Amino acid sequence: MVNSRRSGKEQRPMRTQGIGLHLRIFLPFACGYFLSYLYRTVNAVMAPNLAADLGLDPSALGLLTSAYFISFASAQLPLGVLLDRFGPRRIEAVLLLFAASGAFLFARGASLAELVIGRALIGFGVSACLMAAFKAFVEWFPRRQLPLINGIQMASGGLGALSATAPVEYLLSVTDWRGVFIGLSLVTLIVALLVWLAVPDKPATVRPASLKEQGRGVWQVFSSPVFWRAAPWATLSHATFLSLQSLWSGPWLRDVGGLDRGPVATVLFWTAGAMVIGYVFMGILAERLSRVGIRPMTVAGIGMMLFMLCQALMILGWRLPPMLLWMVFGFSGTSGILVYADLSQRFPADLAGRVNTGLNLLVFVAAFAAQWGVGAVIDLWPNTLTGYAPEGYRAGFGLLLSLQVIAVLWFAGMHWKMKADSRA
Repeated sequence: MVNSRRSGKEQRPMRTQGIGLHLRIFLPFACGYFLSYLYRTVNAVMAPNLAADLGLDPSALGLLTSAYFISFASAQLPLGVLLDRFGPRRIEAVLLLFAASGAFLFARGASLAELVIGRALIGFGVSACLMAAFKAFVEWFPRRQLPLINGIQMASGGLGALSATAPVEYLLSVTDWRGVFIGLSLVTLIVALLVWLAVPDKPATVRPASLKEQGRGVWQVFSSPVFWRAAPWATLSHATFLSLQSLWSGPWLRDVGGLDRGPVATVLFWTAGAMVIGYVFMGILAERLSRVGIRPMTVAGIGMMLFMLCQALMILGWRLPPMLLWMVFGFSGTSGILVYADLSQRFPADLAGRVNTGLNLLVFVAAFAAQWGVGAVIDLWPNTLTGYAPEGYRAGFGLLLSLQVIAVLWFAGMHWKMKADSRA
């Protein structure tokens, strides 16, 4: 009896320590991803200020905002190797210093070129915020919990998107967009320090792979039919979501939805709220269904089809309330993130960083092209008295939806081909 009671008392601190350890891992990375998404989406609210102050046309505005995506994408392949070699704590903390300097340069920029450089530094600096978290979660959490914990991590990004809507609109009534970015620069420095001091390093259990061996791991990922079956659809779905939600949603609500600036911020706020719910719901659903043998890719596929339907309604001009339409957009657009967890489960754990960053590379290159490309398409139509021509949005959004349809057909063809090959 004494031994039994003693063992019971000894078990409680272990459980508490486990919860505390998981919070030390999760919360700093959640703060980093909160900032990453805030930086990513803040221009949707600030677009009128930036366009007015700098005299930007739609194409230039798309280039300025999408500079985040191309610099983010350029870091992904080396980032996968660095995360697997040096660990997520060191890499994210150092890169966040670049984001802080980029935000400061953006705040002080006097020309389009300076702002593009600042925006690119921000994108480079937050390029590890999600992938470092995913890598740490693979190291510290049970694999079957990855869809859930990844979904909660994504929800922290959704909170960042929430903060980039009505709260930023309020801040713009107190200060200007330059003042907002000065504040973001300081907050980013604080988060970098938090990641460096709070997150533990996973003790090495095997010899670190050489750079040559890690390069072979990159090739292993990019030569895998399993990767290329899902990657095109996930890439185009998530890239569309990022490019529209982080910039063109605000102008669309003004020019097609007919909303004034205050209601635009309100709709974007609730869109971001739906995104938070979507990330958590999709993560919970995928984790529960995985217990009965249903893979996260199945849940992702259903969600991405709903996302495509939502885009079709926008393009066809159905007279639905903008709030409802964009909340469905925010909720269903989160489903593509489940593909990261699905692919992580299909490769060895030591390749997790390179699997996730490989997919992220494709997503953010596509997001750069989509965000800039939509602006270029909109620019083909003459401006209206209040903004941009609705026909331009329909053409730009329609192009993105057409590419997603092609990706669905590719996924279906690869799926049946791999099934046939496995039976042969």
